[in-house]
Formats: sequence, structure tokens, C-alpha cells
Amino acid sequence: MDYVTPTGFRDILPDEALVRERLSQSVQGLFDEAGYVPVETPTLERMDAMNAAGHIPGATFKLFDAQGELLALRPDVTMQVARMVATRLRGMEDPIRLRYTQRVFRDVDTQFEAREMTQVGIECIGPFGTEADAEVVGLCARALAATGLEKFTVALGTVAVLRSLLEACKADGAWKNQVLAAYHASNFVALDALCSQPEVPEEFAQAVRSLPRIRGGREAIEEAKAVVEPLGCAEGLDEFAATFDVLANAGLADDLLVDFSIMSSFDYYTGIVFEAYAPGMGELLGSGGRYDTMLEGLGAPARPAAGFSFYLEHVMEAFAAAENAVDGQRPLRVAVPKGSLNEGSIRVLREAGLDTTGLEDPGRQLVISNPGVDYIIVRPTDAPVFVALGAADCGICGNDSLVESGADVVELVDLCFGACTFVVAQPAGTTEAVEKRYRKLGSMRIATKYPNITRRHFDAQGVQVEVVQLHGNIELAPMVGMAERIVDITATGTTLRENNLEVVENVMDCSARFFANSAAFRMDKRVVELARNLKR
Repeated sequence: MDYVTPTGFRDILPDEALVRERLSQSVQGLFDEAGYVPVETPTLERMDAMNAAGHIPGATFKLFDAQGELLALRPDVTMQVARMVATRLRGMEDPIRLRYTQRVFRDVDTQFEAREMTQVGIECIGPFGTEADAEVVGLCARALAATGLEKFTVALGTVAVLRSLLEACKADGAWKNQVLAAYHASNFVALDALCSQPEVPEEFAQAVRSLPRIRGGREAIEEAKAVVEPLGCAEGLDEFAATFDVLANAGLADDLLVDFSIMSSFDYYTGIVFEAYAPGMGELLGSGGRYDTMLEGLGAPARPAAGFSFYLEHVMEAFAAAENAVDGQRPLRVAVPKGSLNEGSIRVLREAGLDTTGLEDPGRQLVISNPGVDYIIVRPTDAPVFVALGAADCGICGNDSLVESGADVVELVDLCFGACTFVVAQPAGTTEAVEKRYRKLGSMRIATKYPNITRRHFDAQGVQVEVVQLHGNIELAPMVGMAERIVDITATGTTLRENNLEVVENVMDCSARFFANSAAFRMDKRVVELARNLKR
């Protein structure tokens, strides 16, 4: 019998371990020279401490110990360092500069990410202002360079300006929370829809819509200021500009990108935020920012704090991606869907100025190569996976495929074709019987091809369901007693009516979307240009 490691975990053999050790030592040596001292935190952390810090990744391994206390496998080191400073180092004078190399554990979808990775990072407690922010960002850039990476980008933003906009906007709290969710998910389509609602003041809607599309060098900060200053919402931008200038004067300007879509973990960070990317990578290398309120949440006096971390595994993947690049920059890779979305996808790509020769009749070819662009022909349901993992830079599929996959991608443009609706349907006239059965059993059986969309829909309603995943002929399930209801796609409702099924409720409207992985969106100007051309 072969004994293997659990899914998402792996052994690291000597050759790789030696490379990892060398990289970690180079980076920790850099941190040491900057005055940072090492710390180690426990593998298990109490859940109440994580709750108090206000930073709990959704995919956390949880367990009870023998005393019945709820614990978590360390999902992140920053919160643990904050807890350490709030308790063990509470009386230590500022500045406190700490560094670490620690394993972190997250119960994630393993097709996109491993469950165990190594975080390398620093936390700087006490110093505040331009010089302190520049110190942390600059160390991130120099640490990545110390690993030997030749090409990477550190994208910078600040959450202060968005917070200021939302506080000043006379819109309800639900709308503001939805805006934050759209920013966190990098969903430009959802953001545009939210900013088109008539009850939102136009001047604020335009600013919220425009802000995440502002990017570039030092001039991008002035562009953002021009958008928000007339509304009295330019909070933090002068300090942000000063930080950029310090970094530029230190010779780091070529590694920096001002990008106001970097707004993740809004409730966690309080000022500057940044993310690091490398060419050919689907995911980020690491991230960081200023989090001045965390220590208060842990019962300690307020204390400025900032830091960053990157994943050692992602850096090593970036080396492999760089080796695969030919002549510096490979052709733009676009995932093109088969099936009903294929014709519309080819049309919009051609209208956007791309050479689509060979796409209409590819035969058995799975990759069509034209000057400057490679088309990867995939099933719509697979397109998010190809893009999220960096096998393609961008792609087209229905937003249902994006939701179902759970892939971490940037949703850029609603292409306005391939419209359909997800619905809940049941045999006509069975509402009373279905509801009676639900009251009796406390659960409902739903047949579908889309288990994640289905669970998300019913979870939001607080309805307990048992999901039966099928791959075709969903309409059969209630006809033969396999399920009470189905969740499926419909365009006209004809198939449902022909099988005596009626729509009970709508789940979501769908259409074709253009999307990209976060690294390509922030590092490859061709992706942004294509999105702009597709939106016209």
C-alpha cells in the first residue's frame, strides 16, 4: 500500500529544500540588516484571539482541544504577531521590528492553492507616516529582488480614499457594503452595476466607479486626487504621494505601480496597501499594508503597525514562469469558450482588434496561435481555472462559470451576449407538497449541475438543502422522485414547460464576461487595453 500525504500537503525533498533554505536565508539576512529580529509563533491559535483581532480567513482549519477550547491552525502570521505585541511585548518601547518564516495552513480549494505554504515577512510596530510606509514597501521590493527574481511589480493603493468616499456618500449601508464586496472581489462588472443605481448620488457613483480604474506611476495619484478632491474625499492621498516619492528616490520606481483597485481586506488595513506580482503567475506573490487598529481589538493601547509577507512557494513558481517566457514576453493568452458562447466570443474579440484567424474552424487544434496572441480553446466551465492558474492571462465565459468555480479572478467586462437565467423549478402544482415535505423533514433535495451556485443561493435564504449533482437531463430528477426541485439555466423556458416544470424563483442572471487573473491585469497592459476595447 502506498501512503501519501493529505490533499494539499506535500513532502519537500532535498534539492528543493536546499533552494528554499537559500532563498529564506537571503531574505532574512536582508531583514536582519534593516534591524528586524526573529520571532516564532505557535502552530495553533485560539479562535477568540483571532476574533478579537478582526482577521479570520474564511478557510481556516478549526479543532477543539481536550479542554473543549476552539483552536485554529495558524492561517496567517500577522494576527499572531499583533497578539504577541499586545500581550508579551506590551511594555516594549517603539519601534518593534519583527521578522519571521512560518508555515501557514488554510482549508482551501486545492485546484487553486496548496493548503500549507510558507510565509516570509516582517511587522513594524510603532513607526508611522511616510518614512515608515516607505520602509515596509521598500523592504518588500528588496526582499523579492534578494530571492533572485528579476521581474516583479509591487502594486500600491490606499484604503483611506475609498473609506472617505463611502463615509461622505449619502447612500444606505447595504449599498456601501456591496461596493466593498465588489472591490474585494475585483468585480468591475458588479461595481458598475452598483454605481448605476438611480438612488446613488451621481458624483459619488462616478468617483467610486472611476477610482479602481486609475493606475500608473506618480501621475496616477494626481489623477485620483482630481476625481475625489471636489467631493472633499482626498484623505490619505498627500501622504500616499509622499511615500511614493521616497520610494522613487530610493531607486524603486520601476518596480512600483499605483493601482487604486488594490483594496482587499478593507476592514483589516487602514492606510497604504500593496500586492506583489510576477509575470506569468496567476496569483500574487504576497501582500501587505498598514493596520493601525488591530492592537486595540486585542485590548492593548493603540499602536501604529504595518507589515507584509510573501509566499516562498509562489516565488519559486515565479522562477519557473520566467524560464518558460520566450524573448521576455510571451503572446497574450486568451481562453476562448467552446459551445454556445463561442461565436459571440470570436465576434467581440475580432471587433476589439485581435486577429481571430483560424478560430471559426479550429478542427482538432486546442491552441490557435496568431501574431501576438494565443487562443486556448476550452470548455466554459474550465476557462476560470485556466486563467486563475496563469495558463491563460484572460478569458471569456459566463458569470455562472466564474461563480461556480470560485476562482480568484478580476471580472472586467459584461460582454452583453449569451444571456440566460438560473432558476429554481419544480413540477407544476407541487408547491404545497414540497413545502409540507420541507416542514416535516427540515431539508429539501435539489438536483443541479451547479452545486456551488445552488448552495450559495439557498444558504443566503437560510434554507437547508441536500444537493444532488447531475451532469445532464436535470429535468428528469423531479419527474422520477429523485429531487423535489432543480436549479438550472434557462433562456426561454421552453424545455421546462415541455417537461411540466414551473419556475419557483430566479437565482441569478447570466451573460458572457471578460475576465483576467490578477497578475496579468496588473502587469500586462495588453489585458487592460483589450478590456477597454471590449467595453466600447
